[in-house]
Amino acid sequence: MPSETPMTSSAQLGEPFAEVDPTGRYGRYTDLLGSGAVKKVYRAFDQGEGIEVAWNQVNLLKFSDDPVVIDRLYSEVQLLSTLKNENIVALYSVWKDSQRGTLNFITEVCTSGNLREFRKKHRHVSLRALKKWARQVLVGLEYLHTHDPCIIHRDLNCSNMFINGNIGQVKIGDLGMAAITGKSHVAHSILGTPEYMAPELYEEDYTEMVDIYSFGMSLLEMVTNEIPYSECENVVKVYKKVTGGIQPQAMDRVTDPEFKAFIQKCIAKPRARPSATELLTDPFFSELSGSASSSVE
Repeated sequence: MPSETPMTSSAQLGEPFAEVDPTGRYGRYTDLLGSGAVKKVYRAFDQGEGIEVAWNQVNLLKFSDDPVVIDRLYSEVQLLSTLKNENIVALYSVWKDSQRGTLNFITEVCTSGNLREFRKKHRHVSLRALKKWARQVLVGLEYLHTHDPCIIHRDLNCSNMFINGNIGQVKIGDLGMAAITGKSHVAHSILGTPEYMAPELYEEDYTEMVDIYSFGMSLLEMVTNEIPYSECENVVKVYKKVTGGIQPQAMDRVTDPEFKAFIQKCIAKPRARPSATELLTDPFFSELSGSASSSVE
C-alpha cells in the first residue's frame, strides 16, 4: 500500500510548489490539467528526471462513506504500478497523505491532453492519422487483454485516451474501472460510460470484448468528432438503443466504407468481435506505411 510519510515543505526546495511528495522529488503546481468526480490532476515536476509529470490527487474524505469508490481508486493505483507498455500511461509514485486525507499518485503526462479535446482542436485530420491513433490504442488493449491475469478496462473512450501531439503518440489512461478477471476472462459488474458500453455489460456477464466495442465507438467519435448517441436526450434512451441493437446516428456520417466496415466489426455481437490481436493484423492497417489518405472534418 502507499506510504504515509509526512510531506516535505515546498519552501525547503525554493520552488513555487503548492506541495511536494514525501521524498521531495515531485513538486505540484496549482495548474489543473483536468478535474473529475473522483480526482483532480495537476501539473507537476519531477526534479530527479527534470521532466513534467501529472500529480493525481484524490480527496479520500469526500468518499469516506463510500468504501467501494476508495477500493476502486486503490485498485487503479495498484494496477497501474504493474503495467509497462508504451501505450499505457505509466505510474511513477504513490503515497497517502493522512494529514490532508488525500491519495496521491504521479503519472507521466501527455503534452496534448486527451484525444477528445485534441480532436476537437484539430478538425482536419487524415484517415491515415486516425488509423495511427487507433492502432496504438489496440496495442495498449492487446497488452491489457493478454496480461496475466487479463485486464478489462471497462471505460474506454476518447476522454481517457491521451496524446503527445508533437509525435502522435497515444496512450490509454484512467484505469480506475478496470477489472482483473483471472483465467475465466469474465466479469460481473456494471461500470462505464453509457454511450460506449457494450450491450452485454448491462447483463453483468461479459469478457474483454466489451473493450473492443468501446474501441469501435471511440473510433466512431474520432471519425465524426461527435459522441455516439448524441441524438439521445438522456441515459435511459441511450440504454434502450444500445440494448435494442440500434446503432448511433453518427454511423450514417461515416462516409469512408473501409472505416465503417472496421467499426462494424468492433461493435458486432460479442462472439463475432475480433480480439485486439486479430484487429492489429486487419487489412485496415495495411496502408499505414503508404501515402496519406483523404481527410475528415
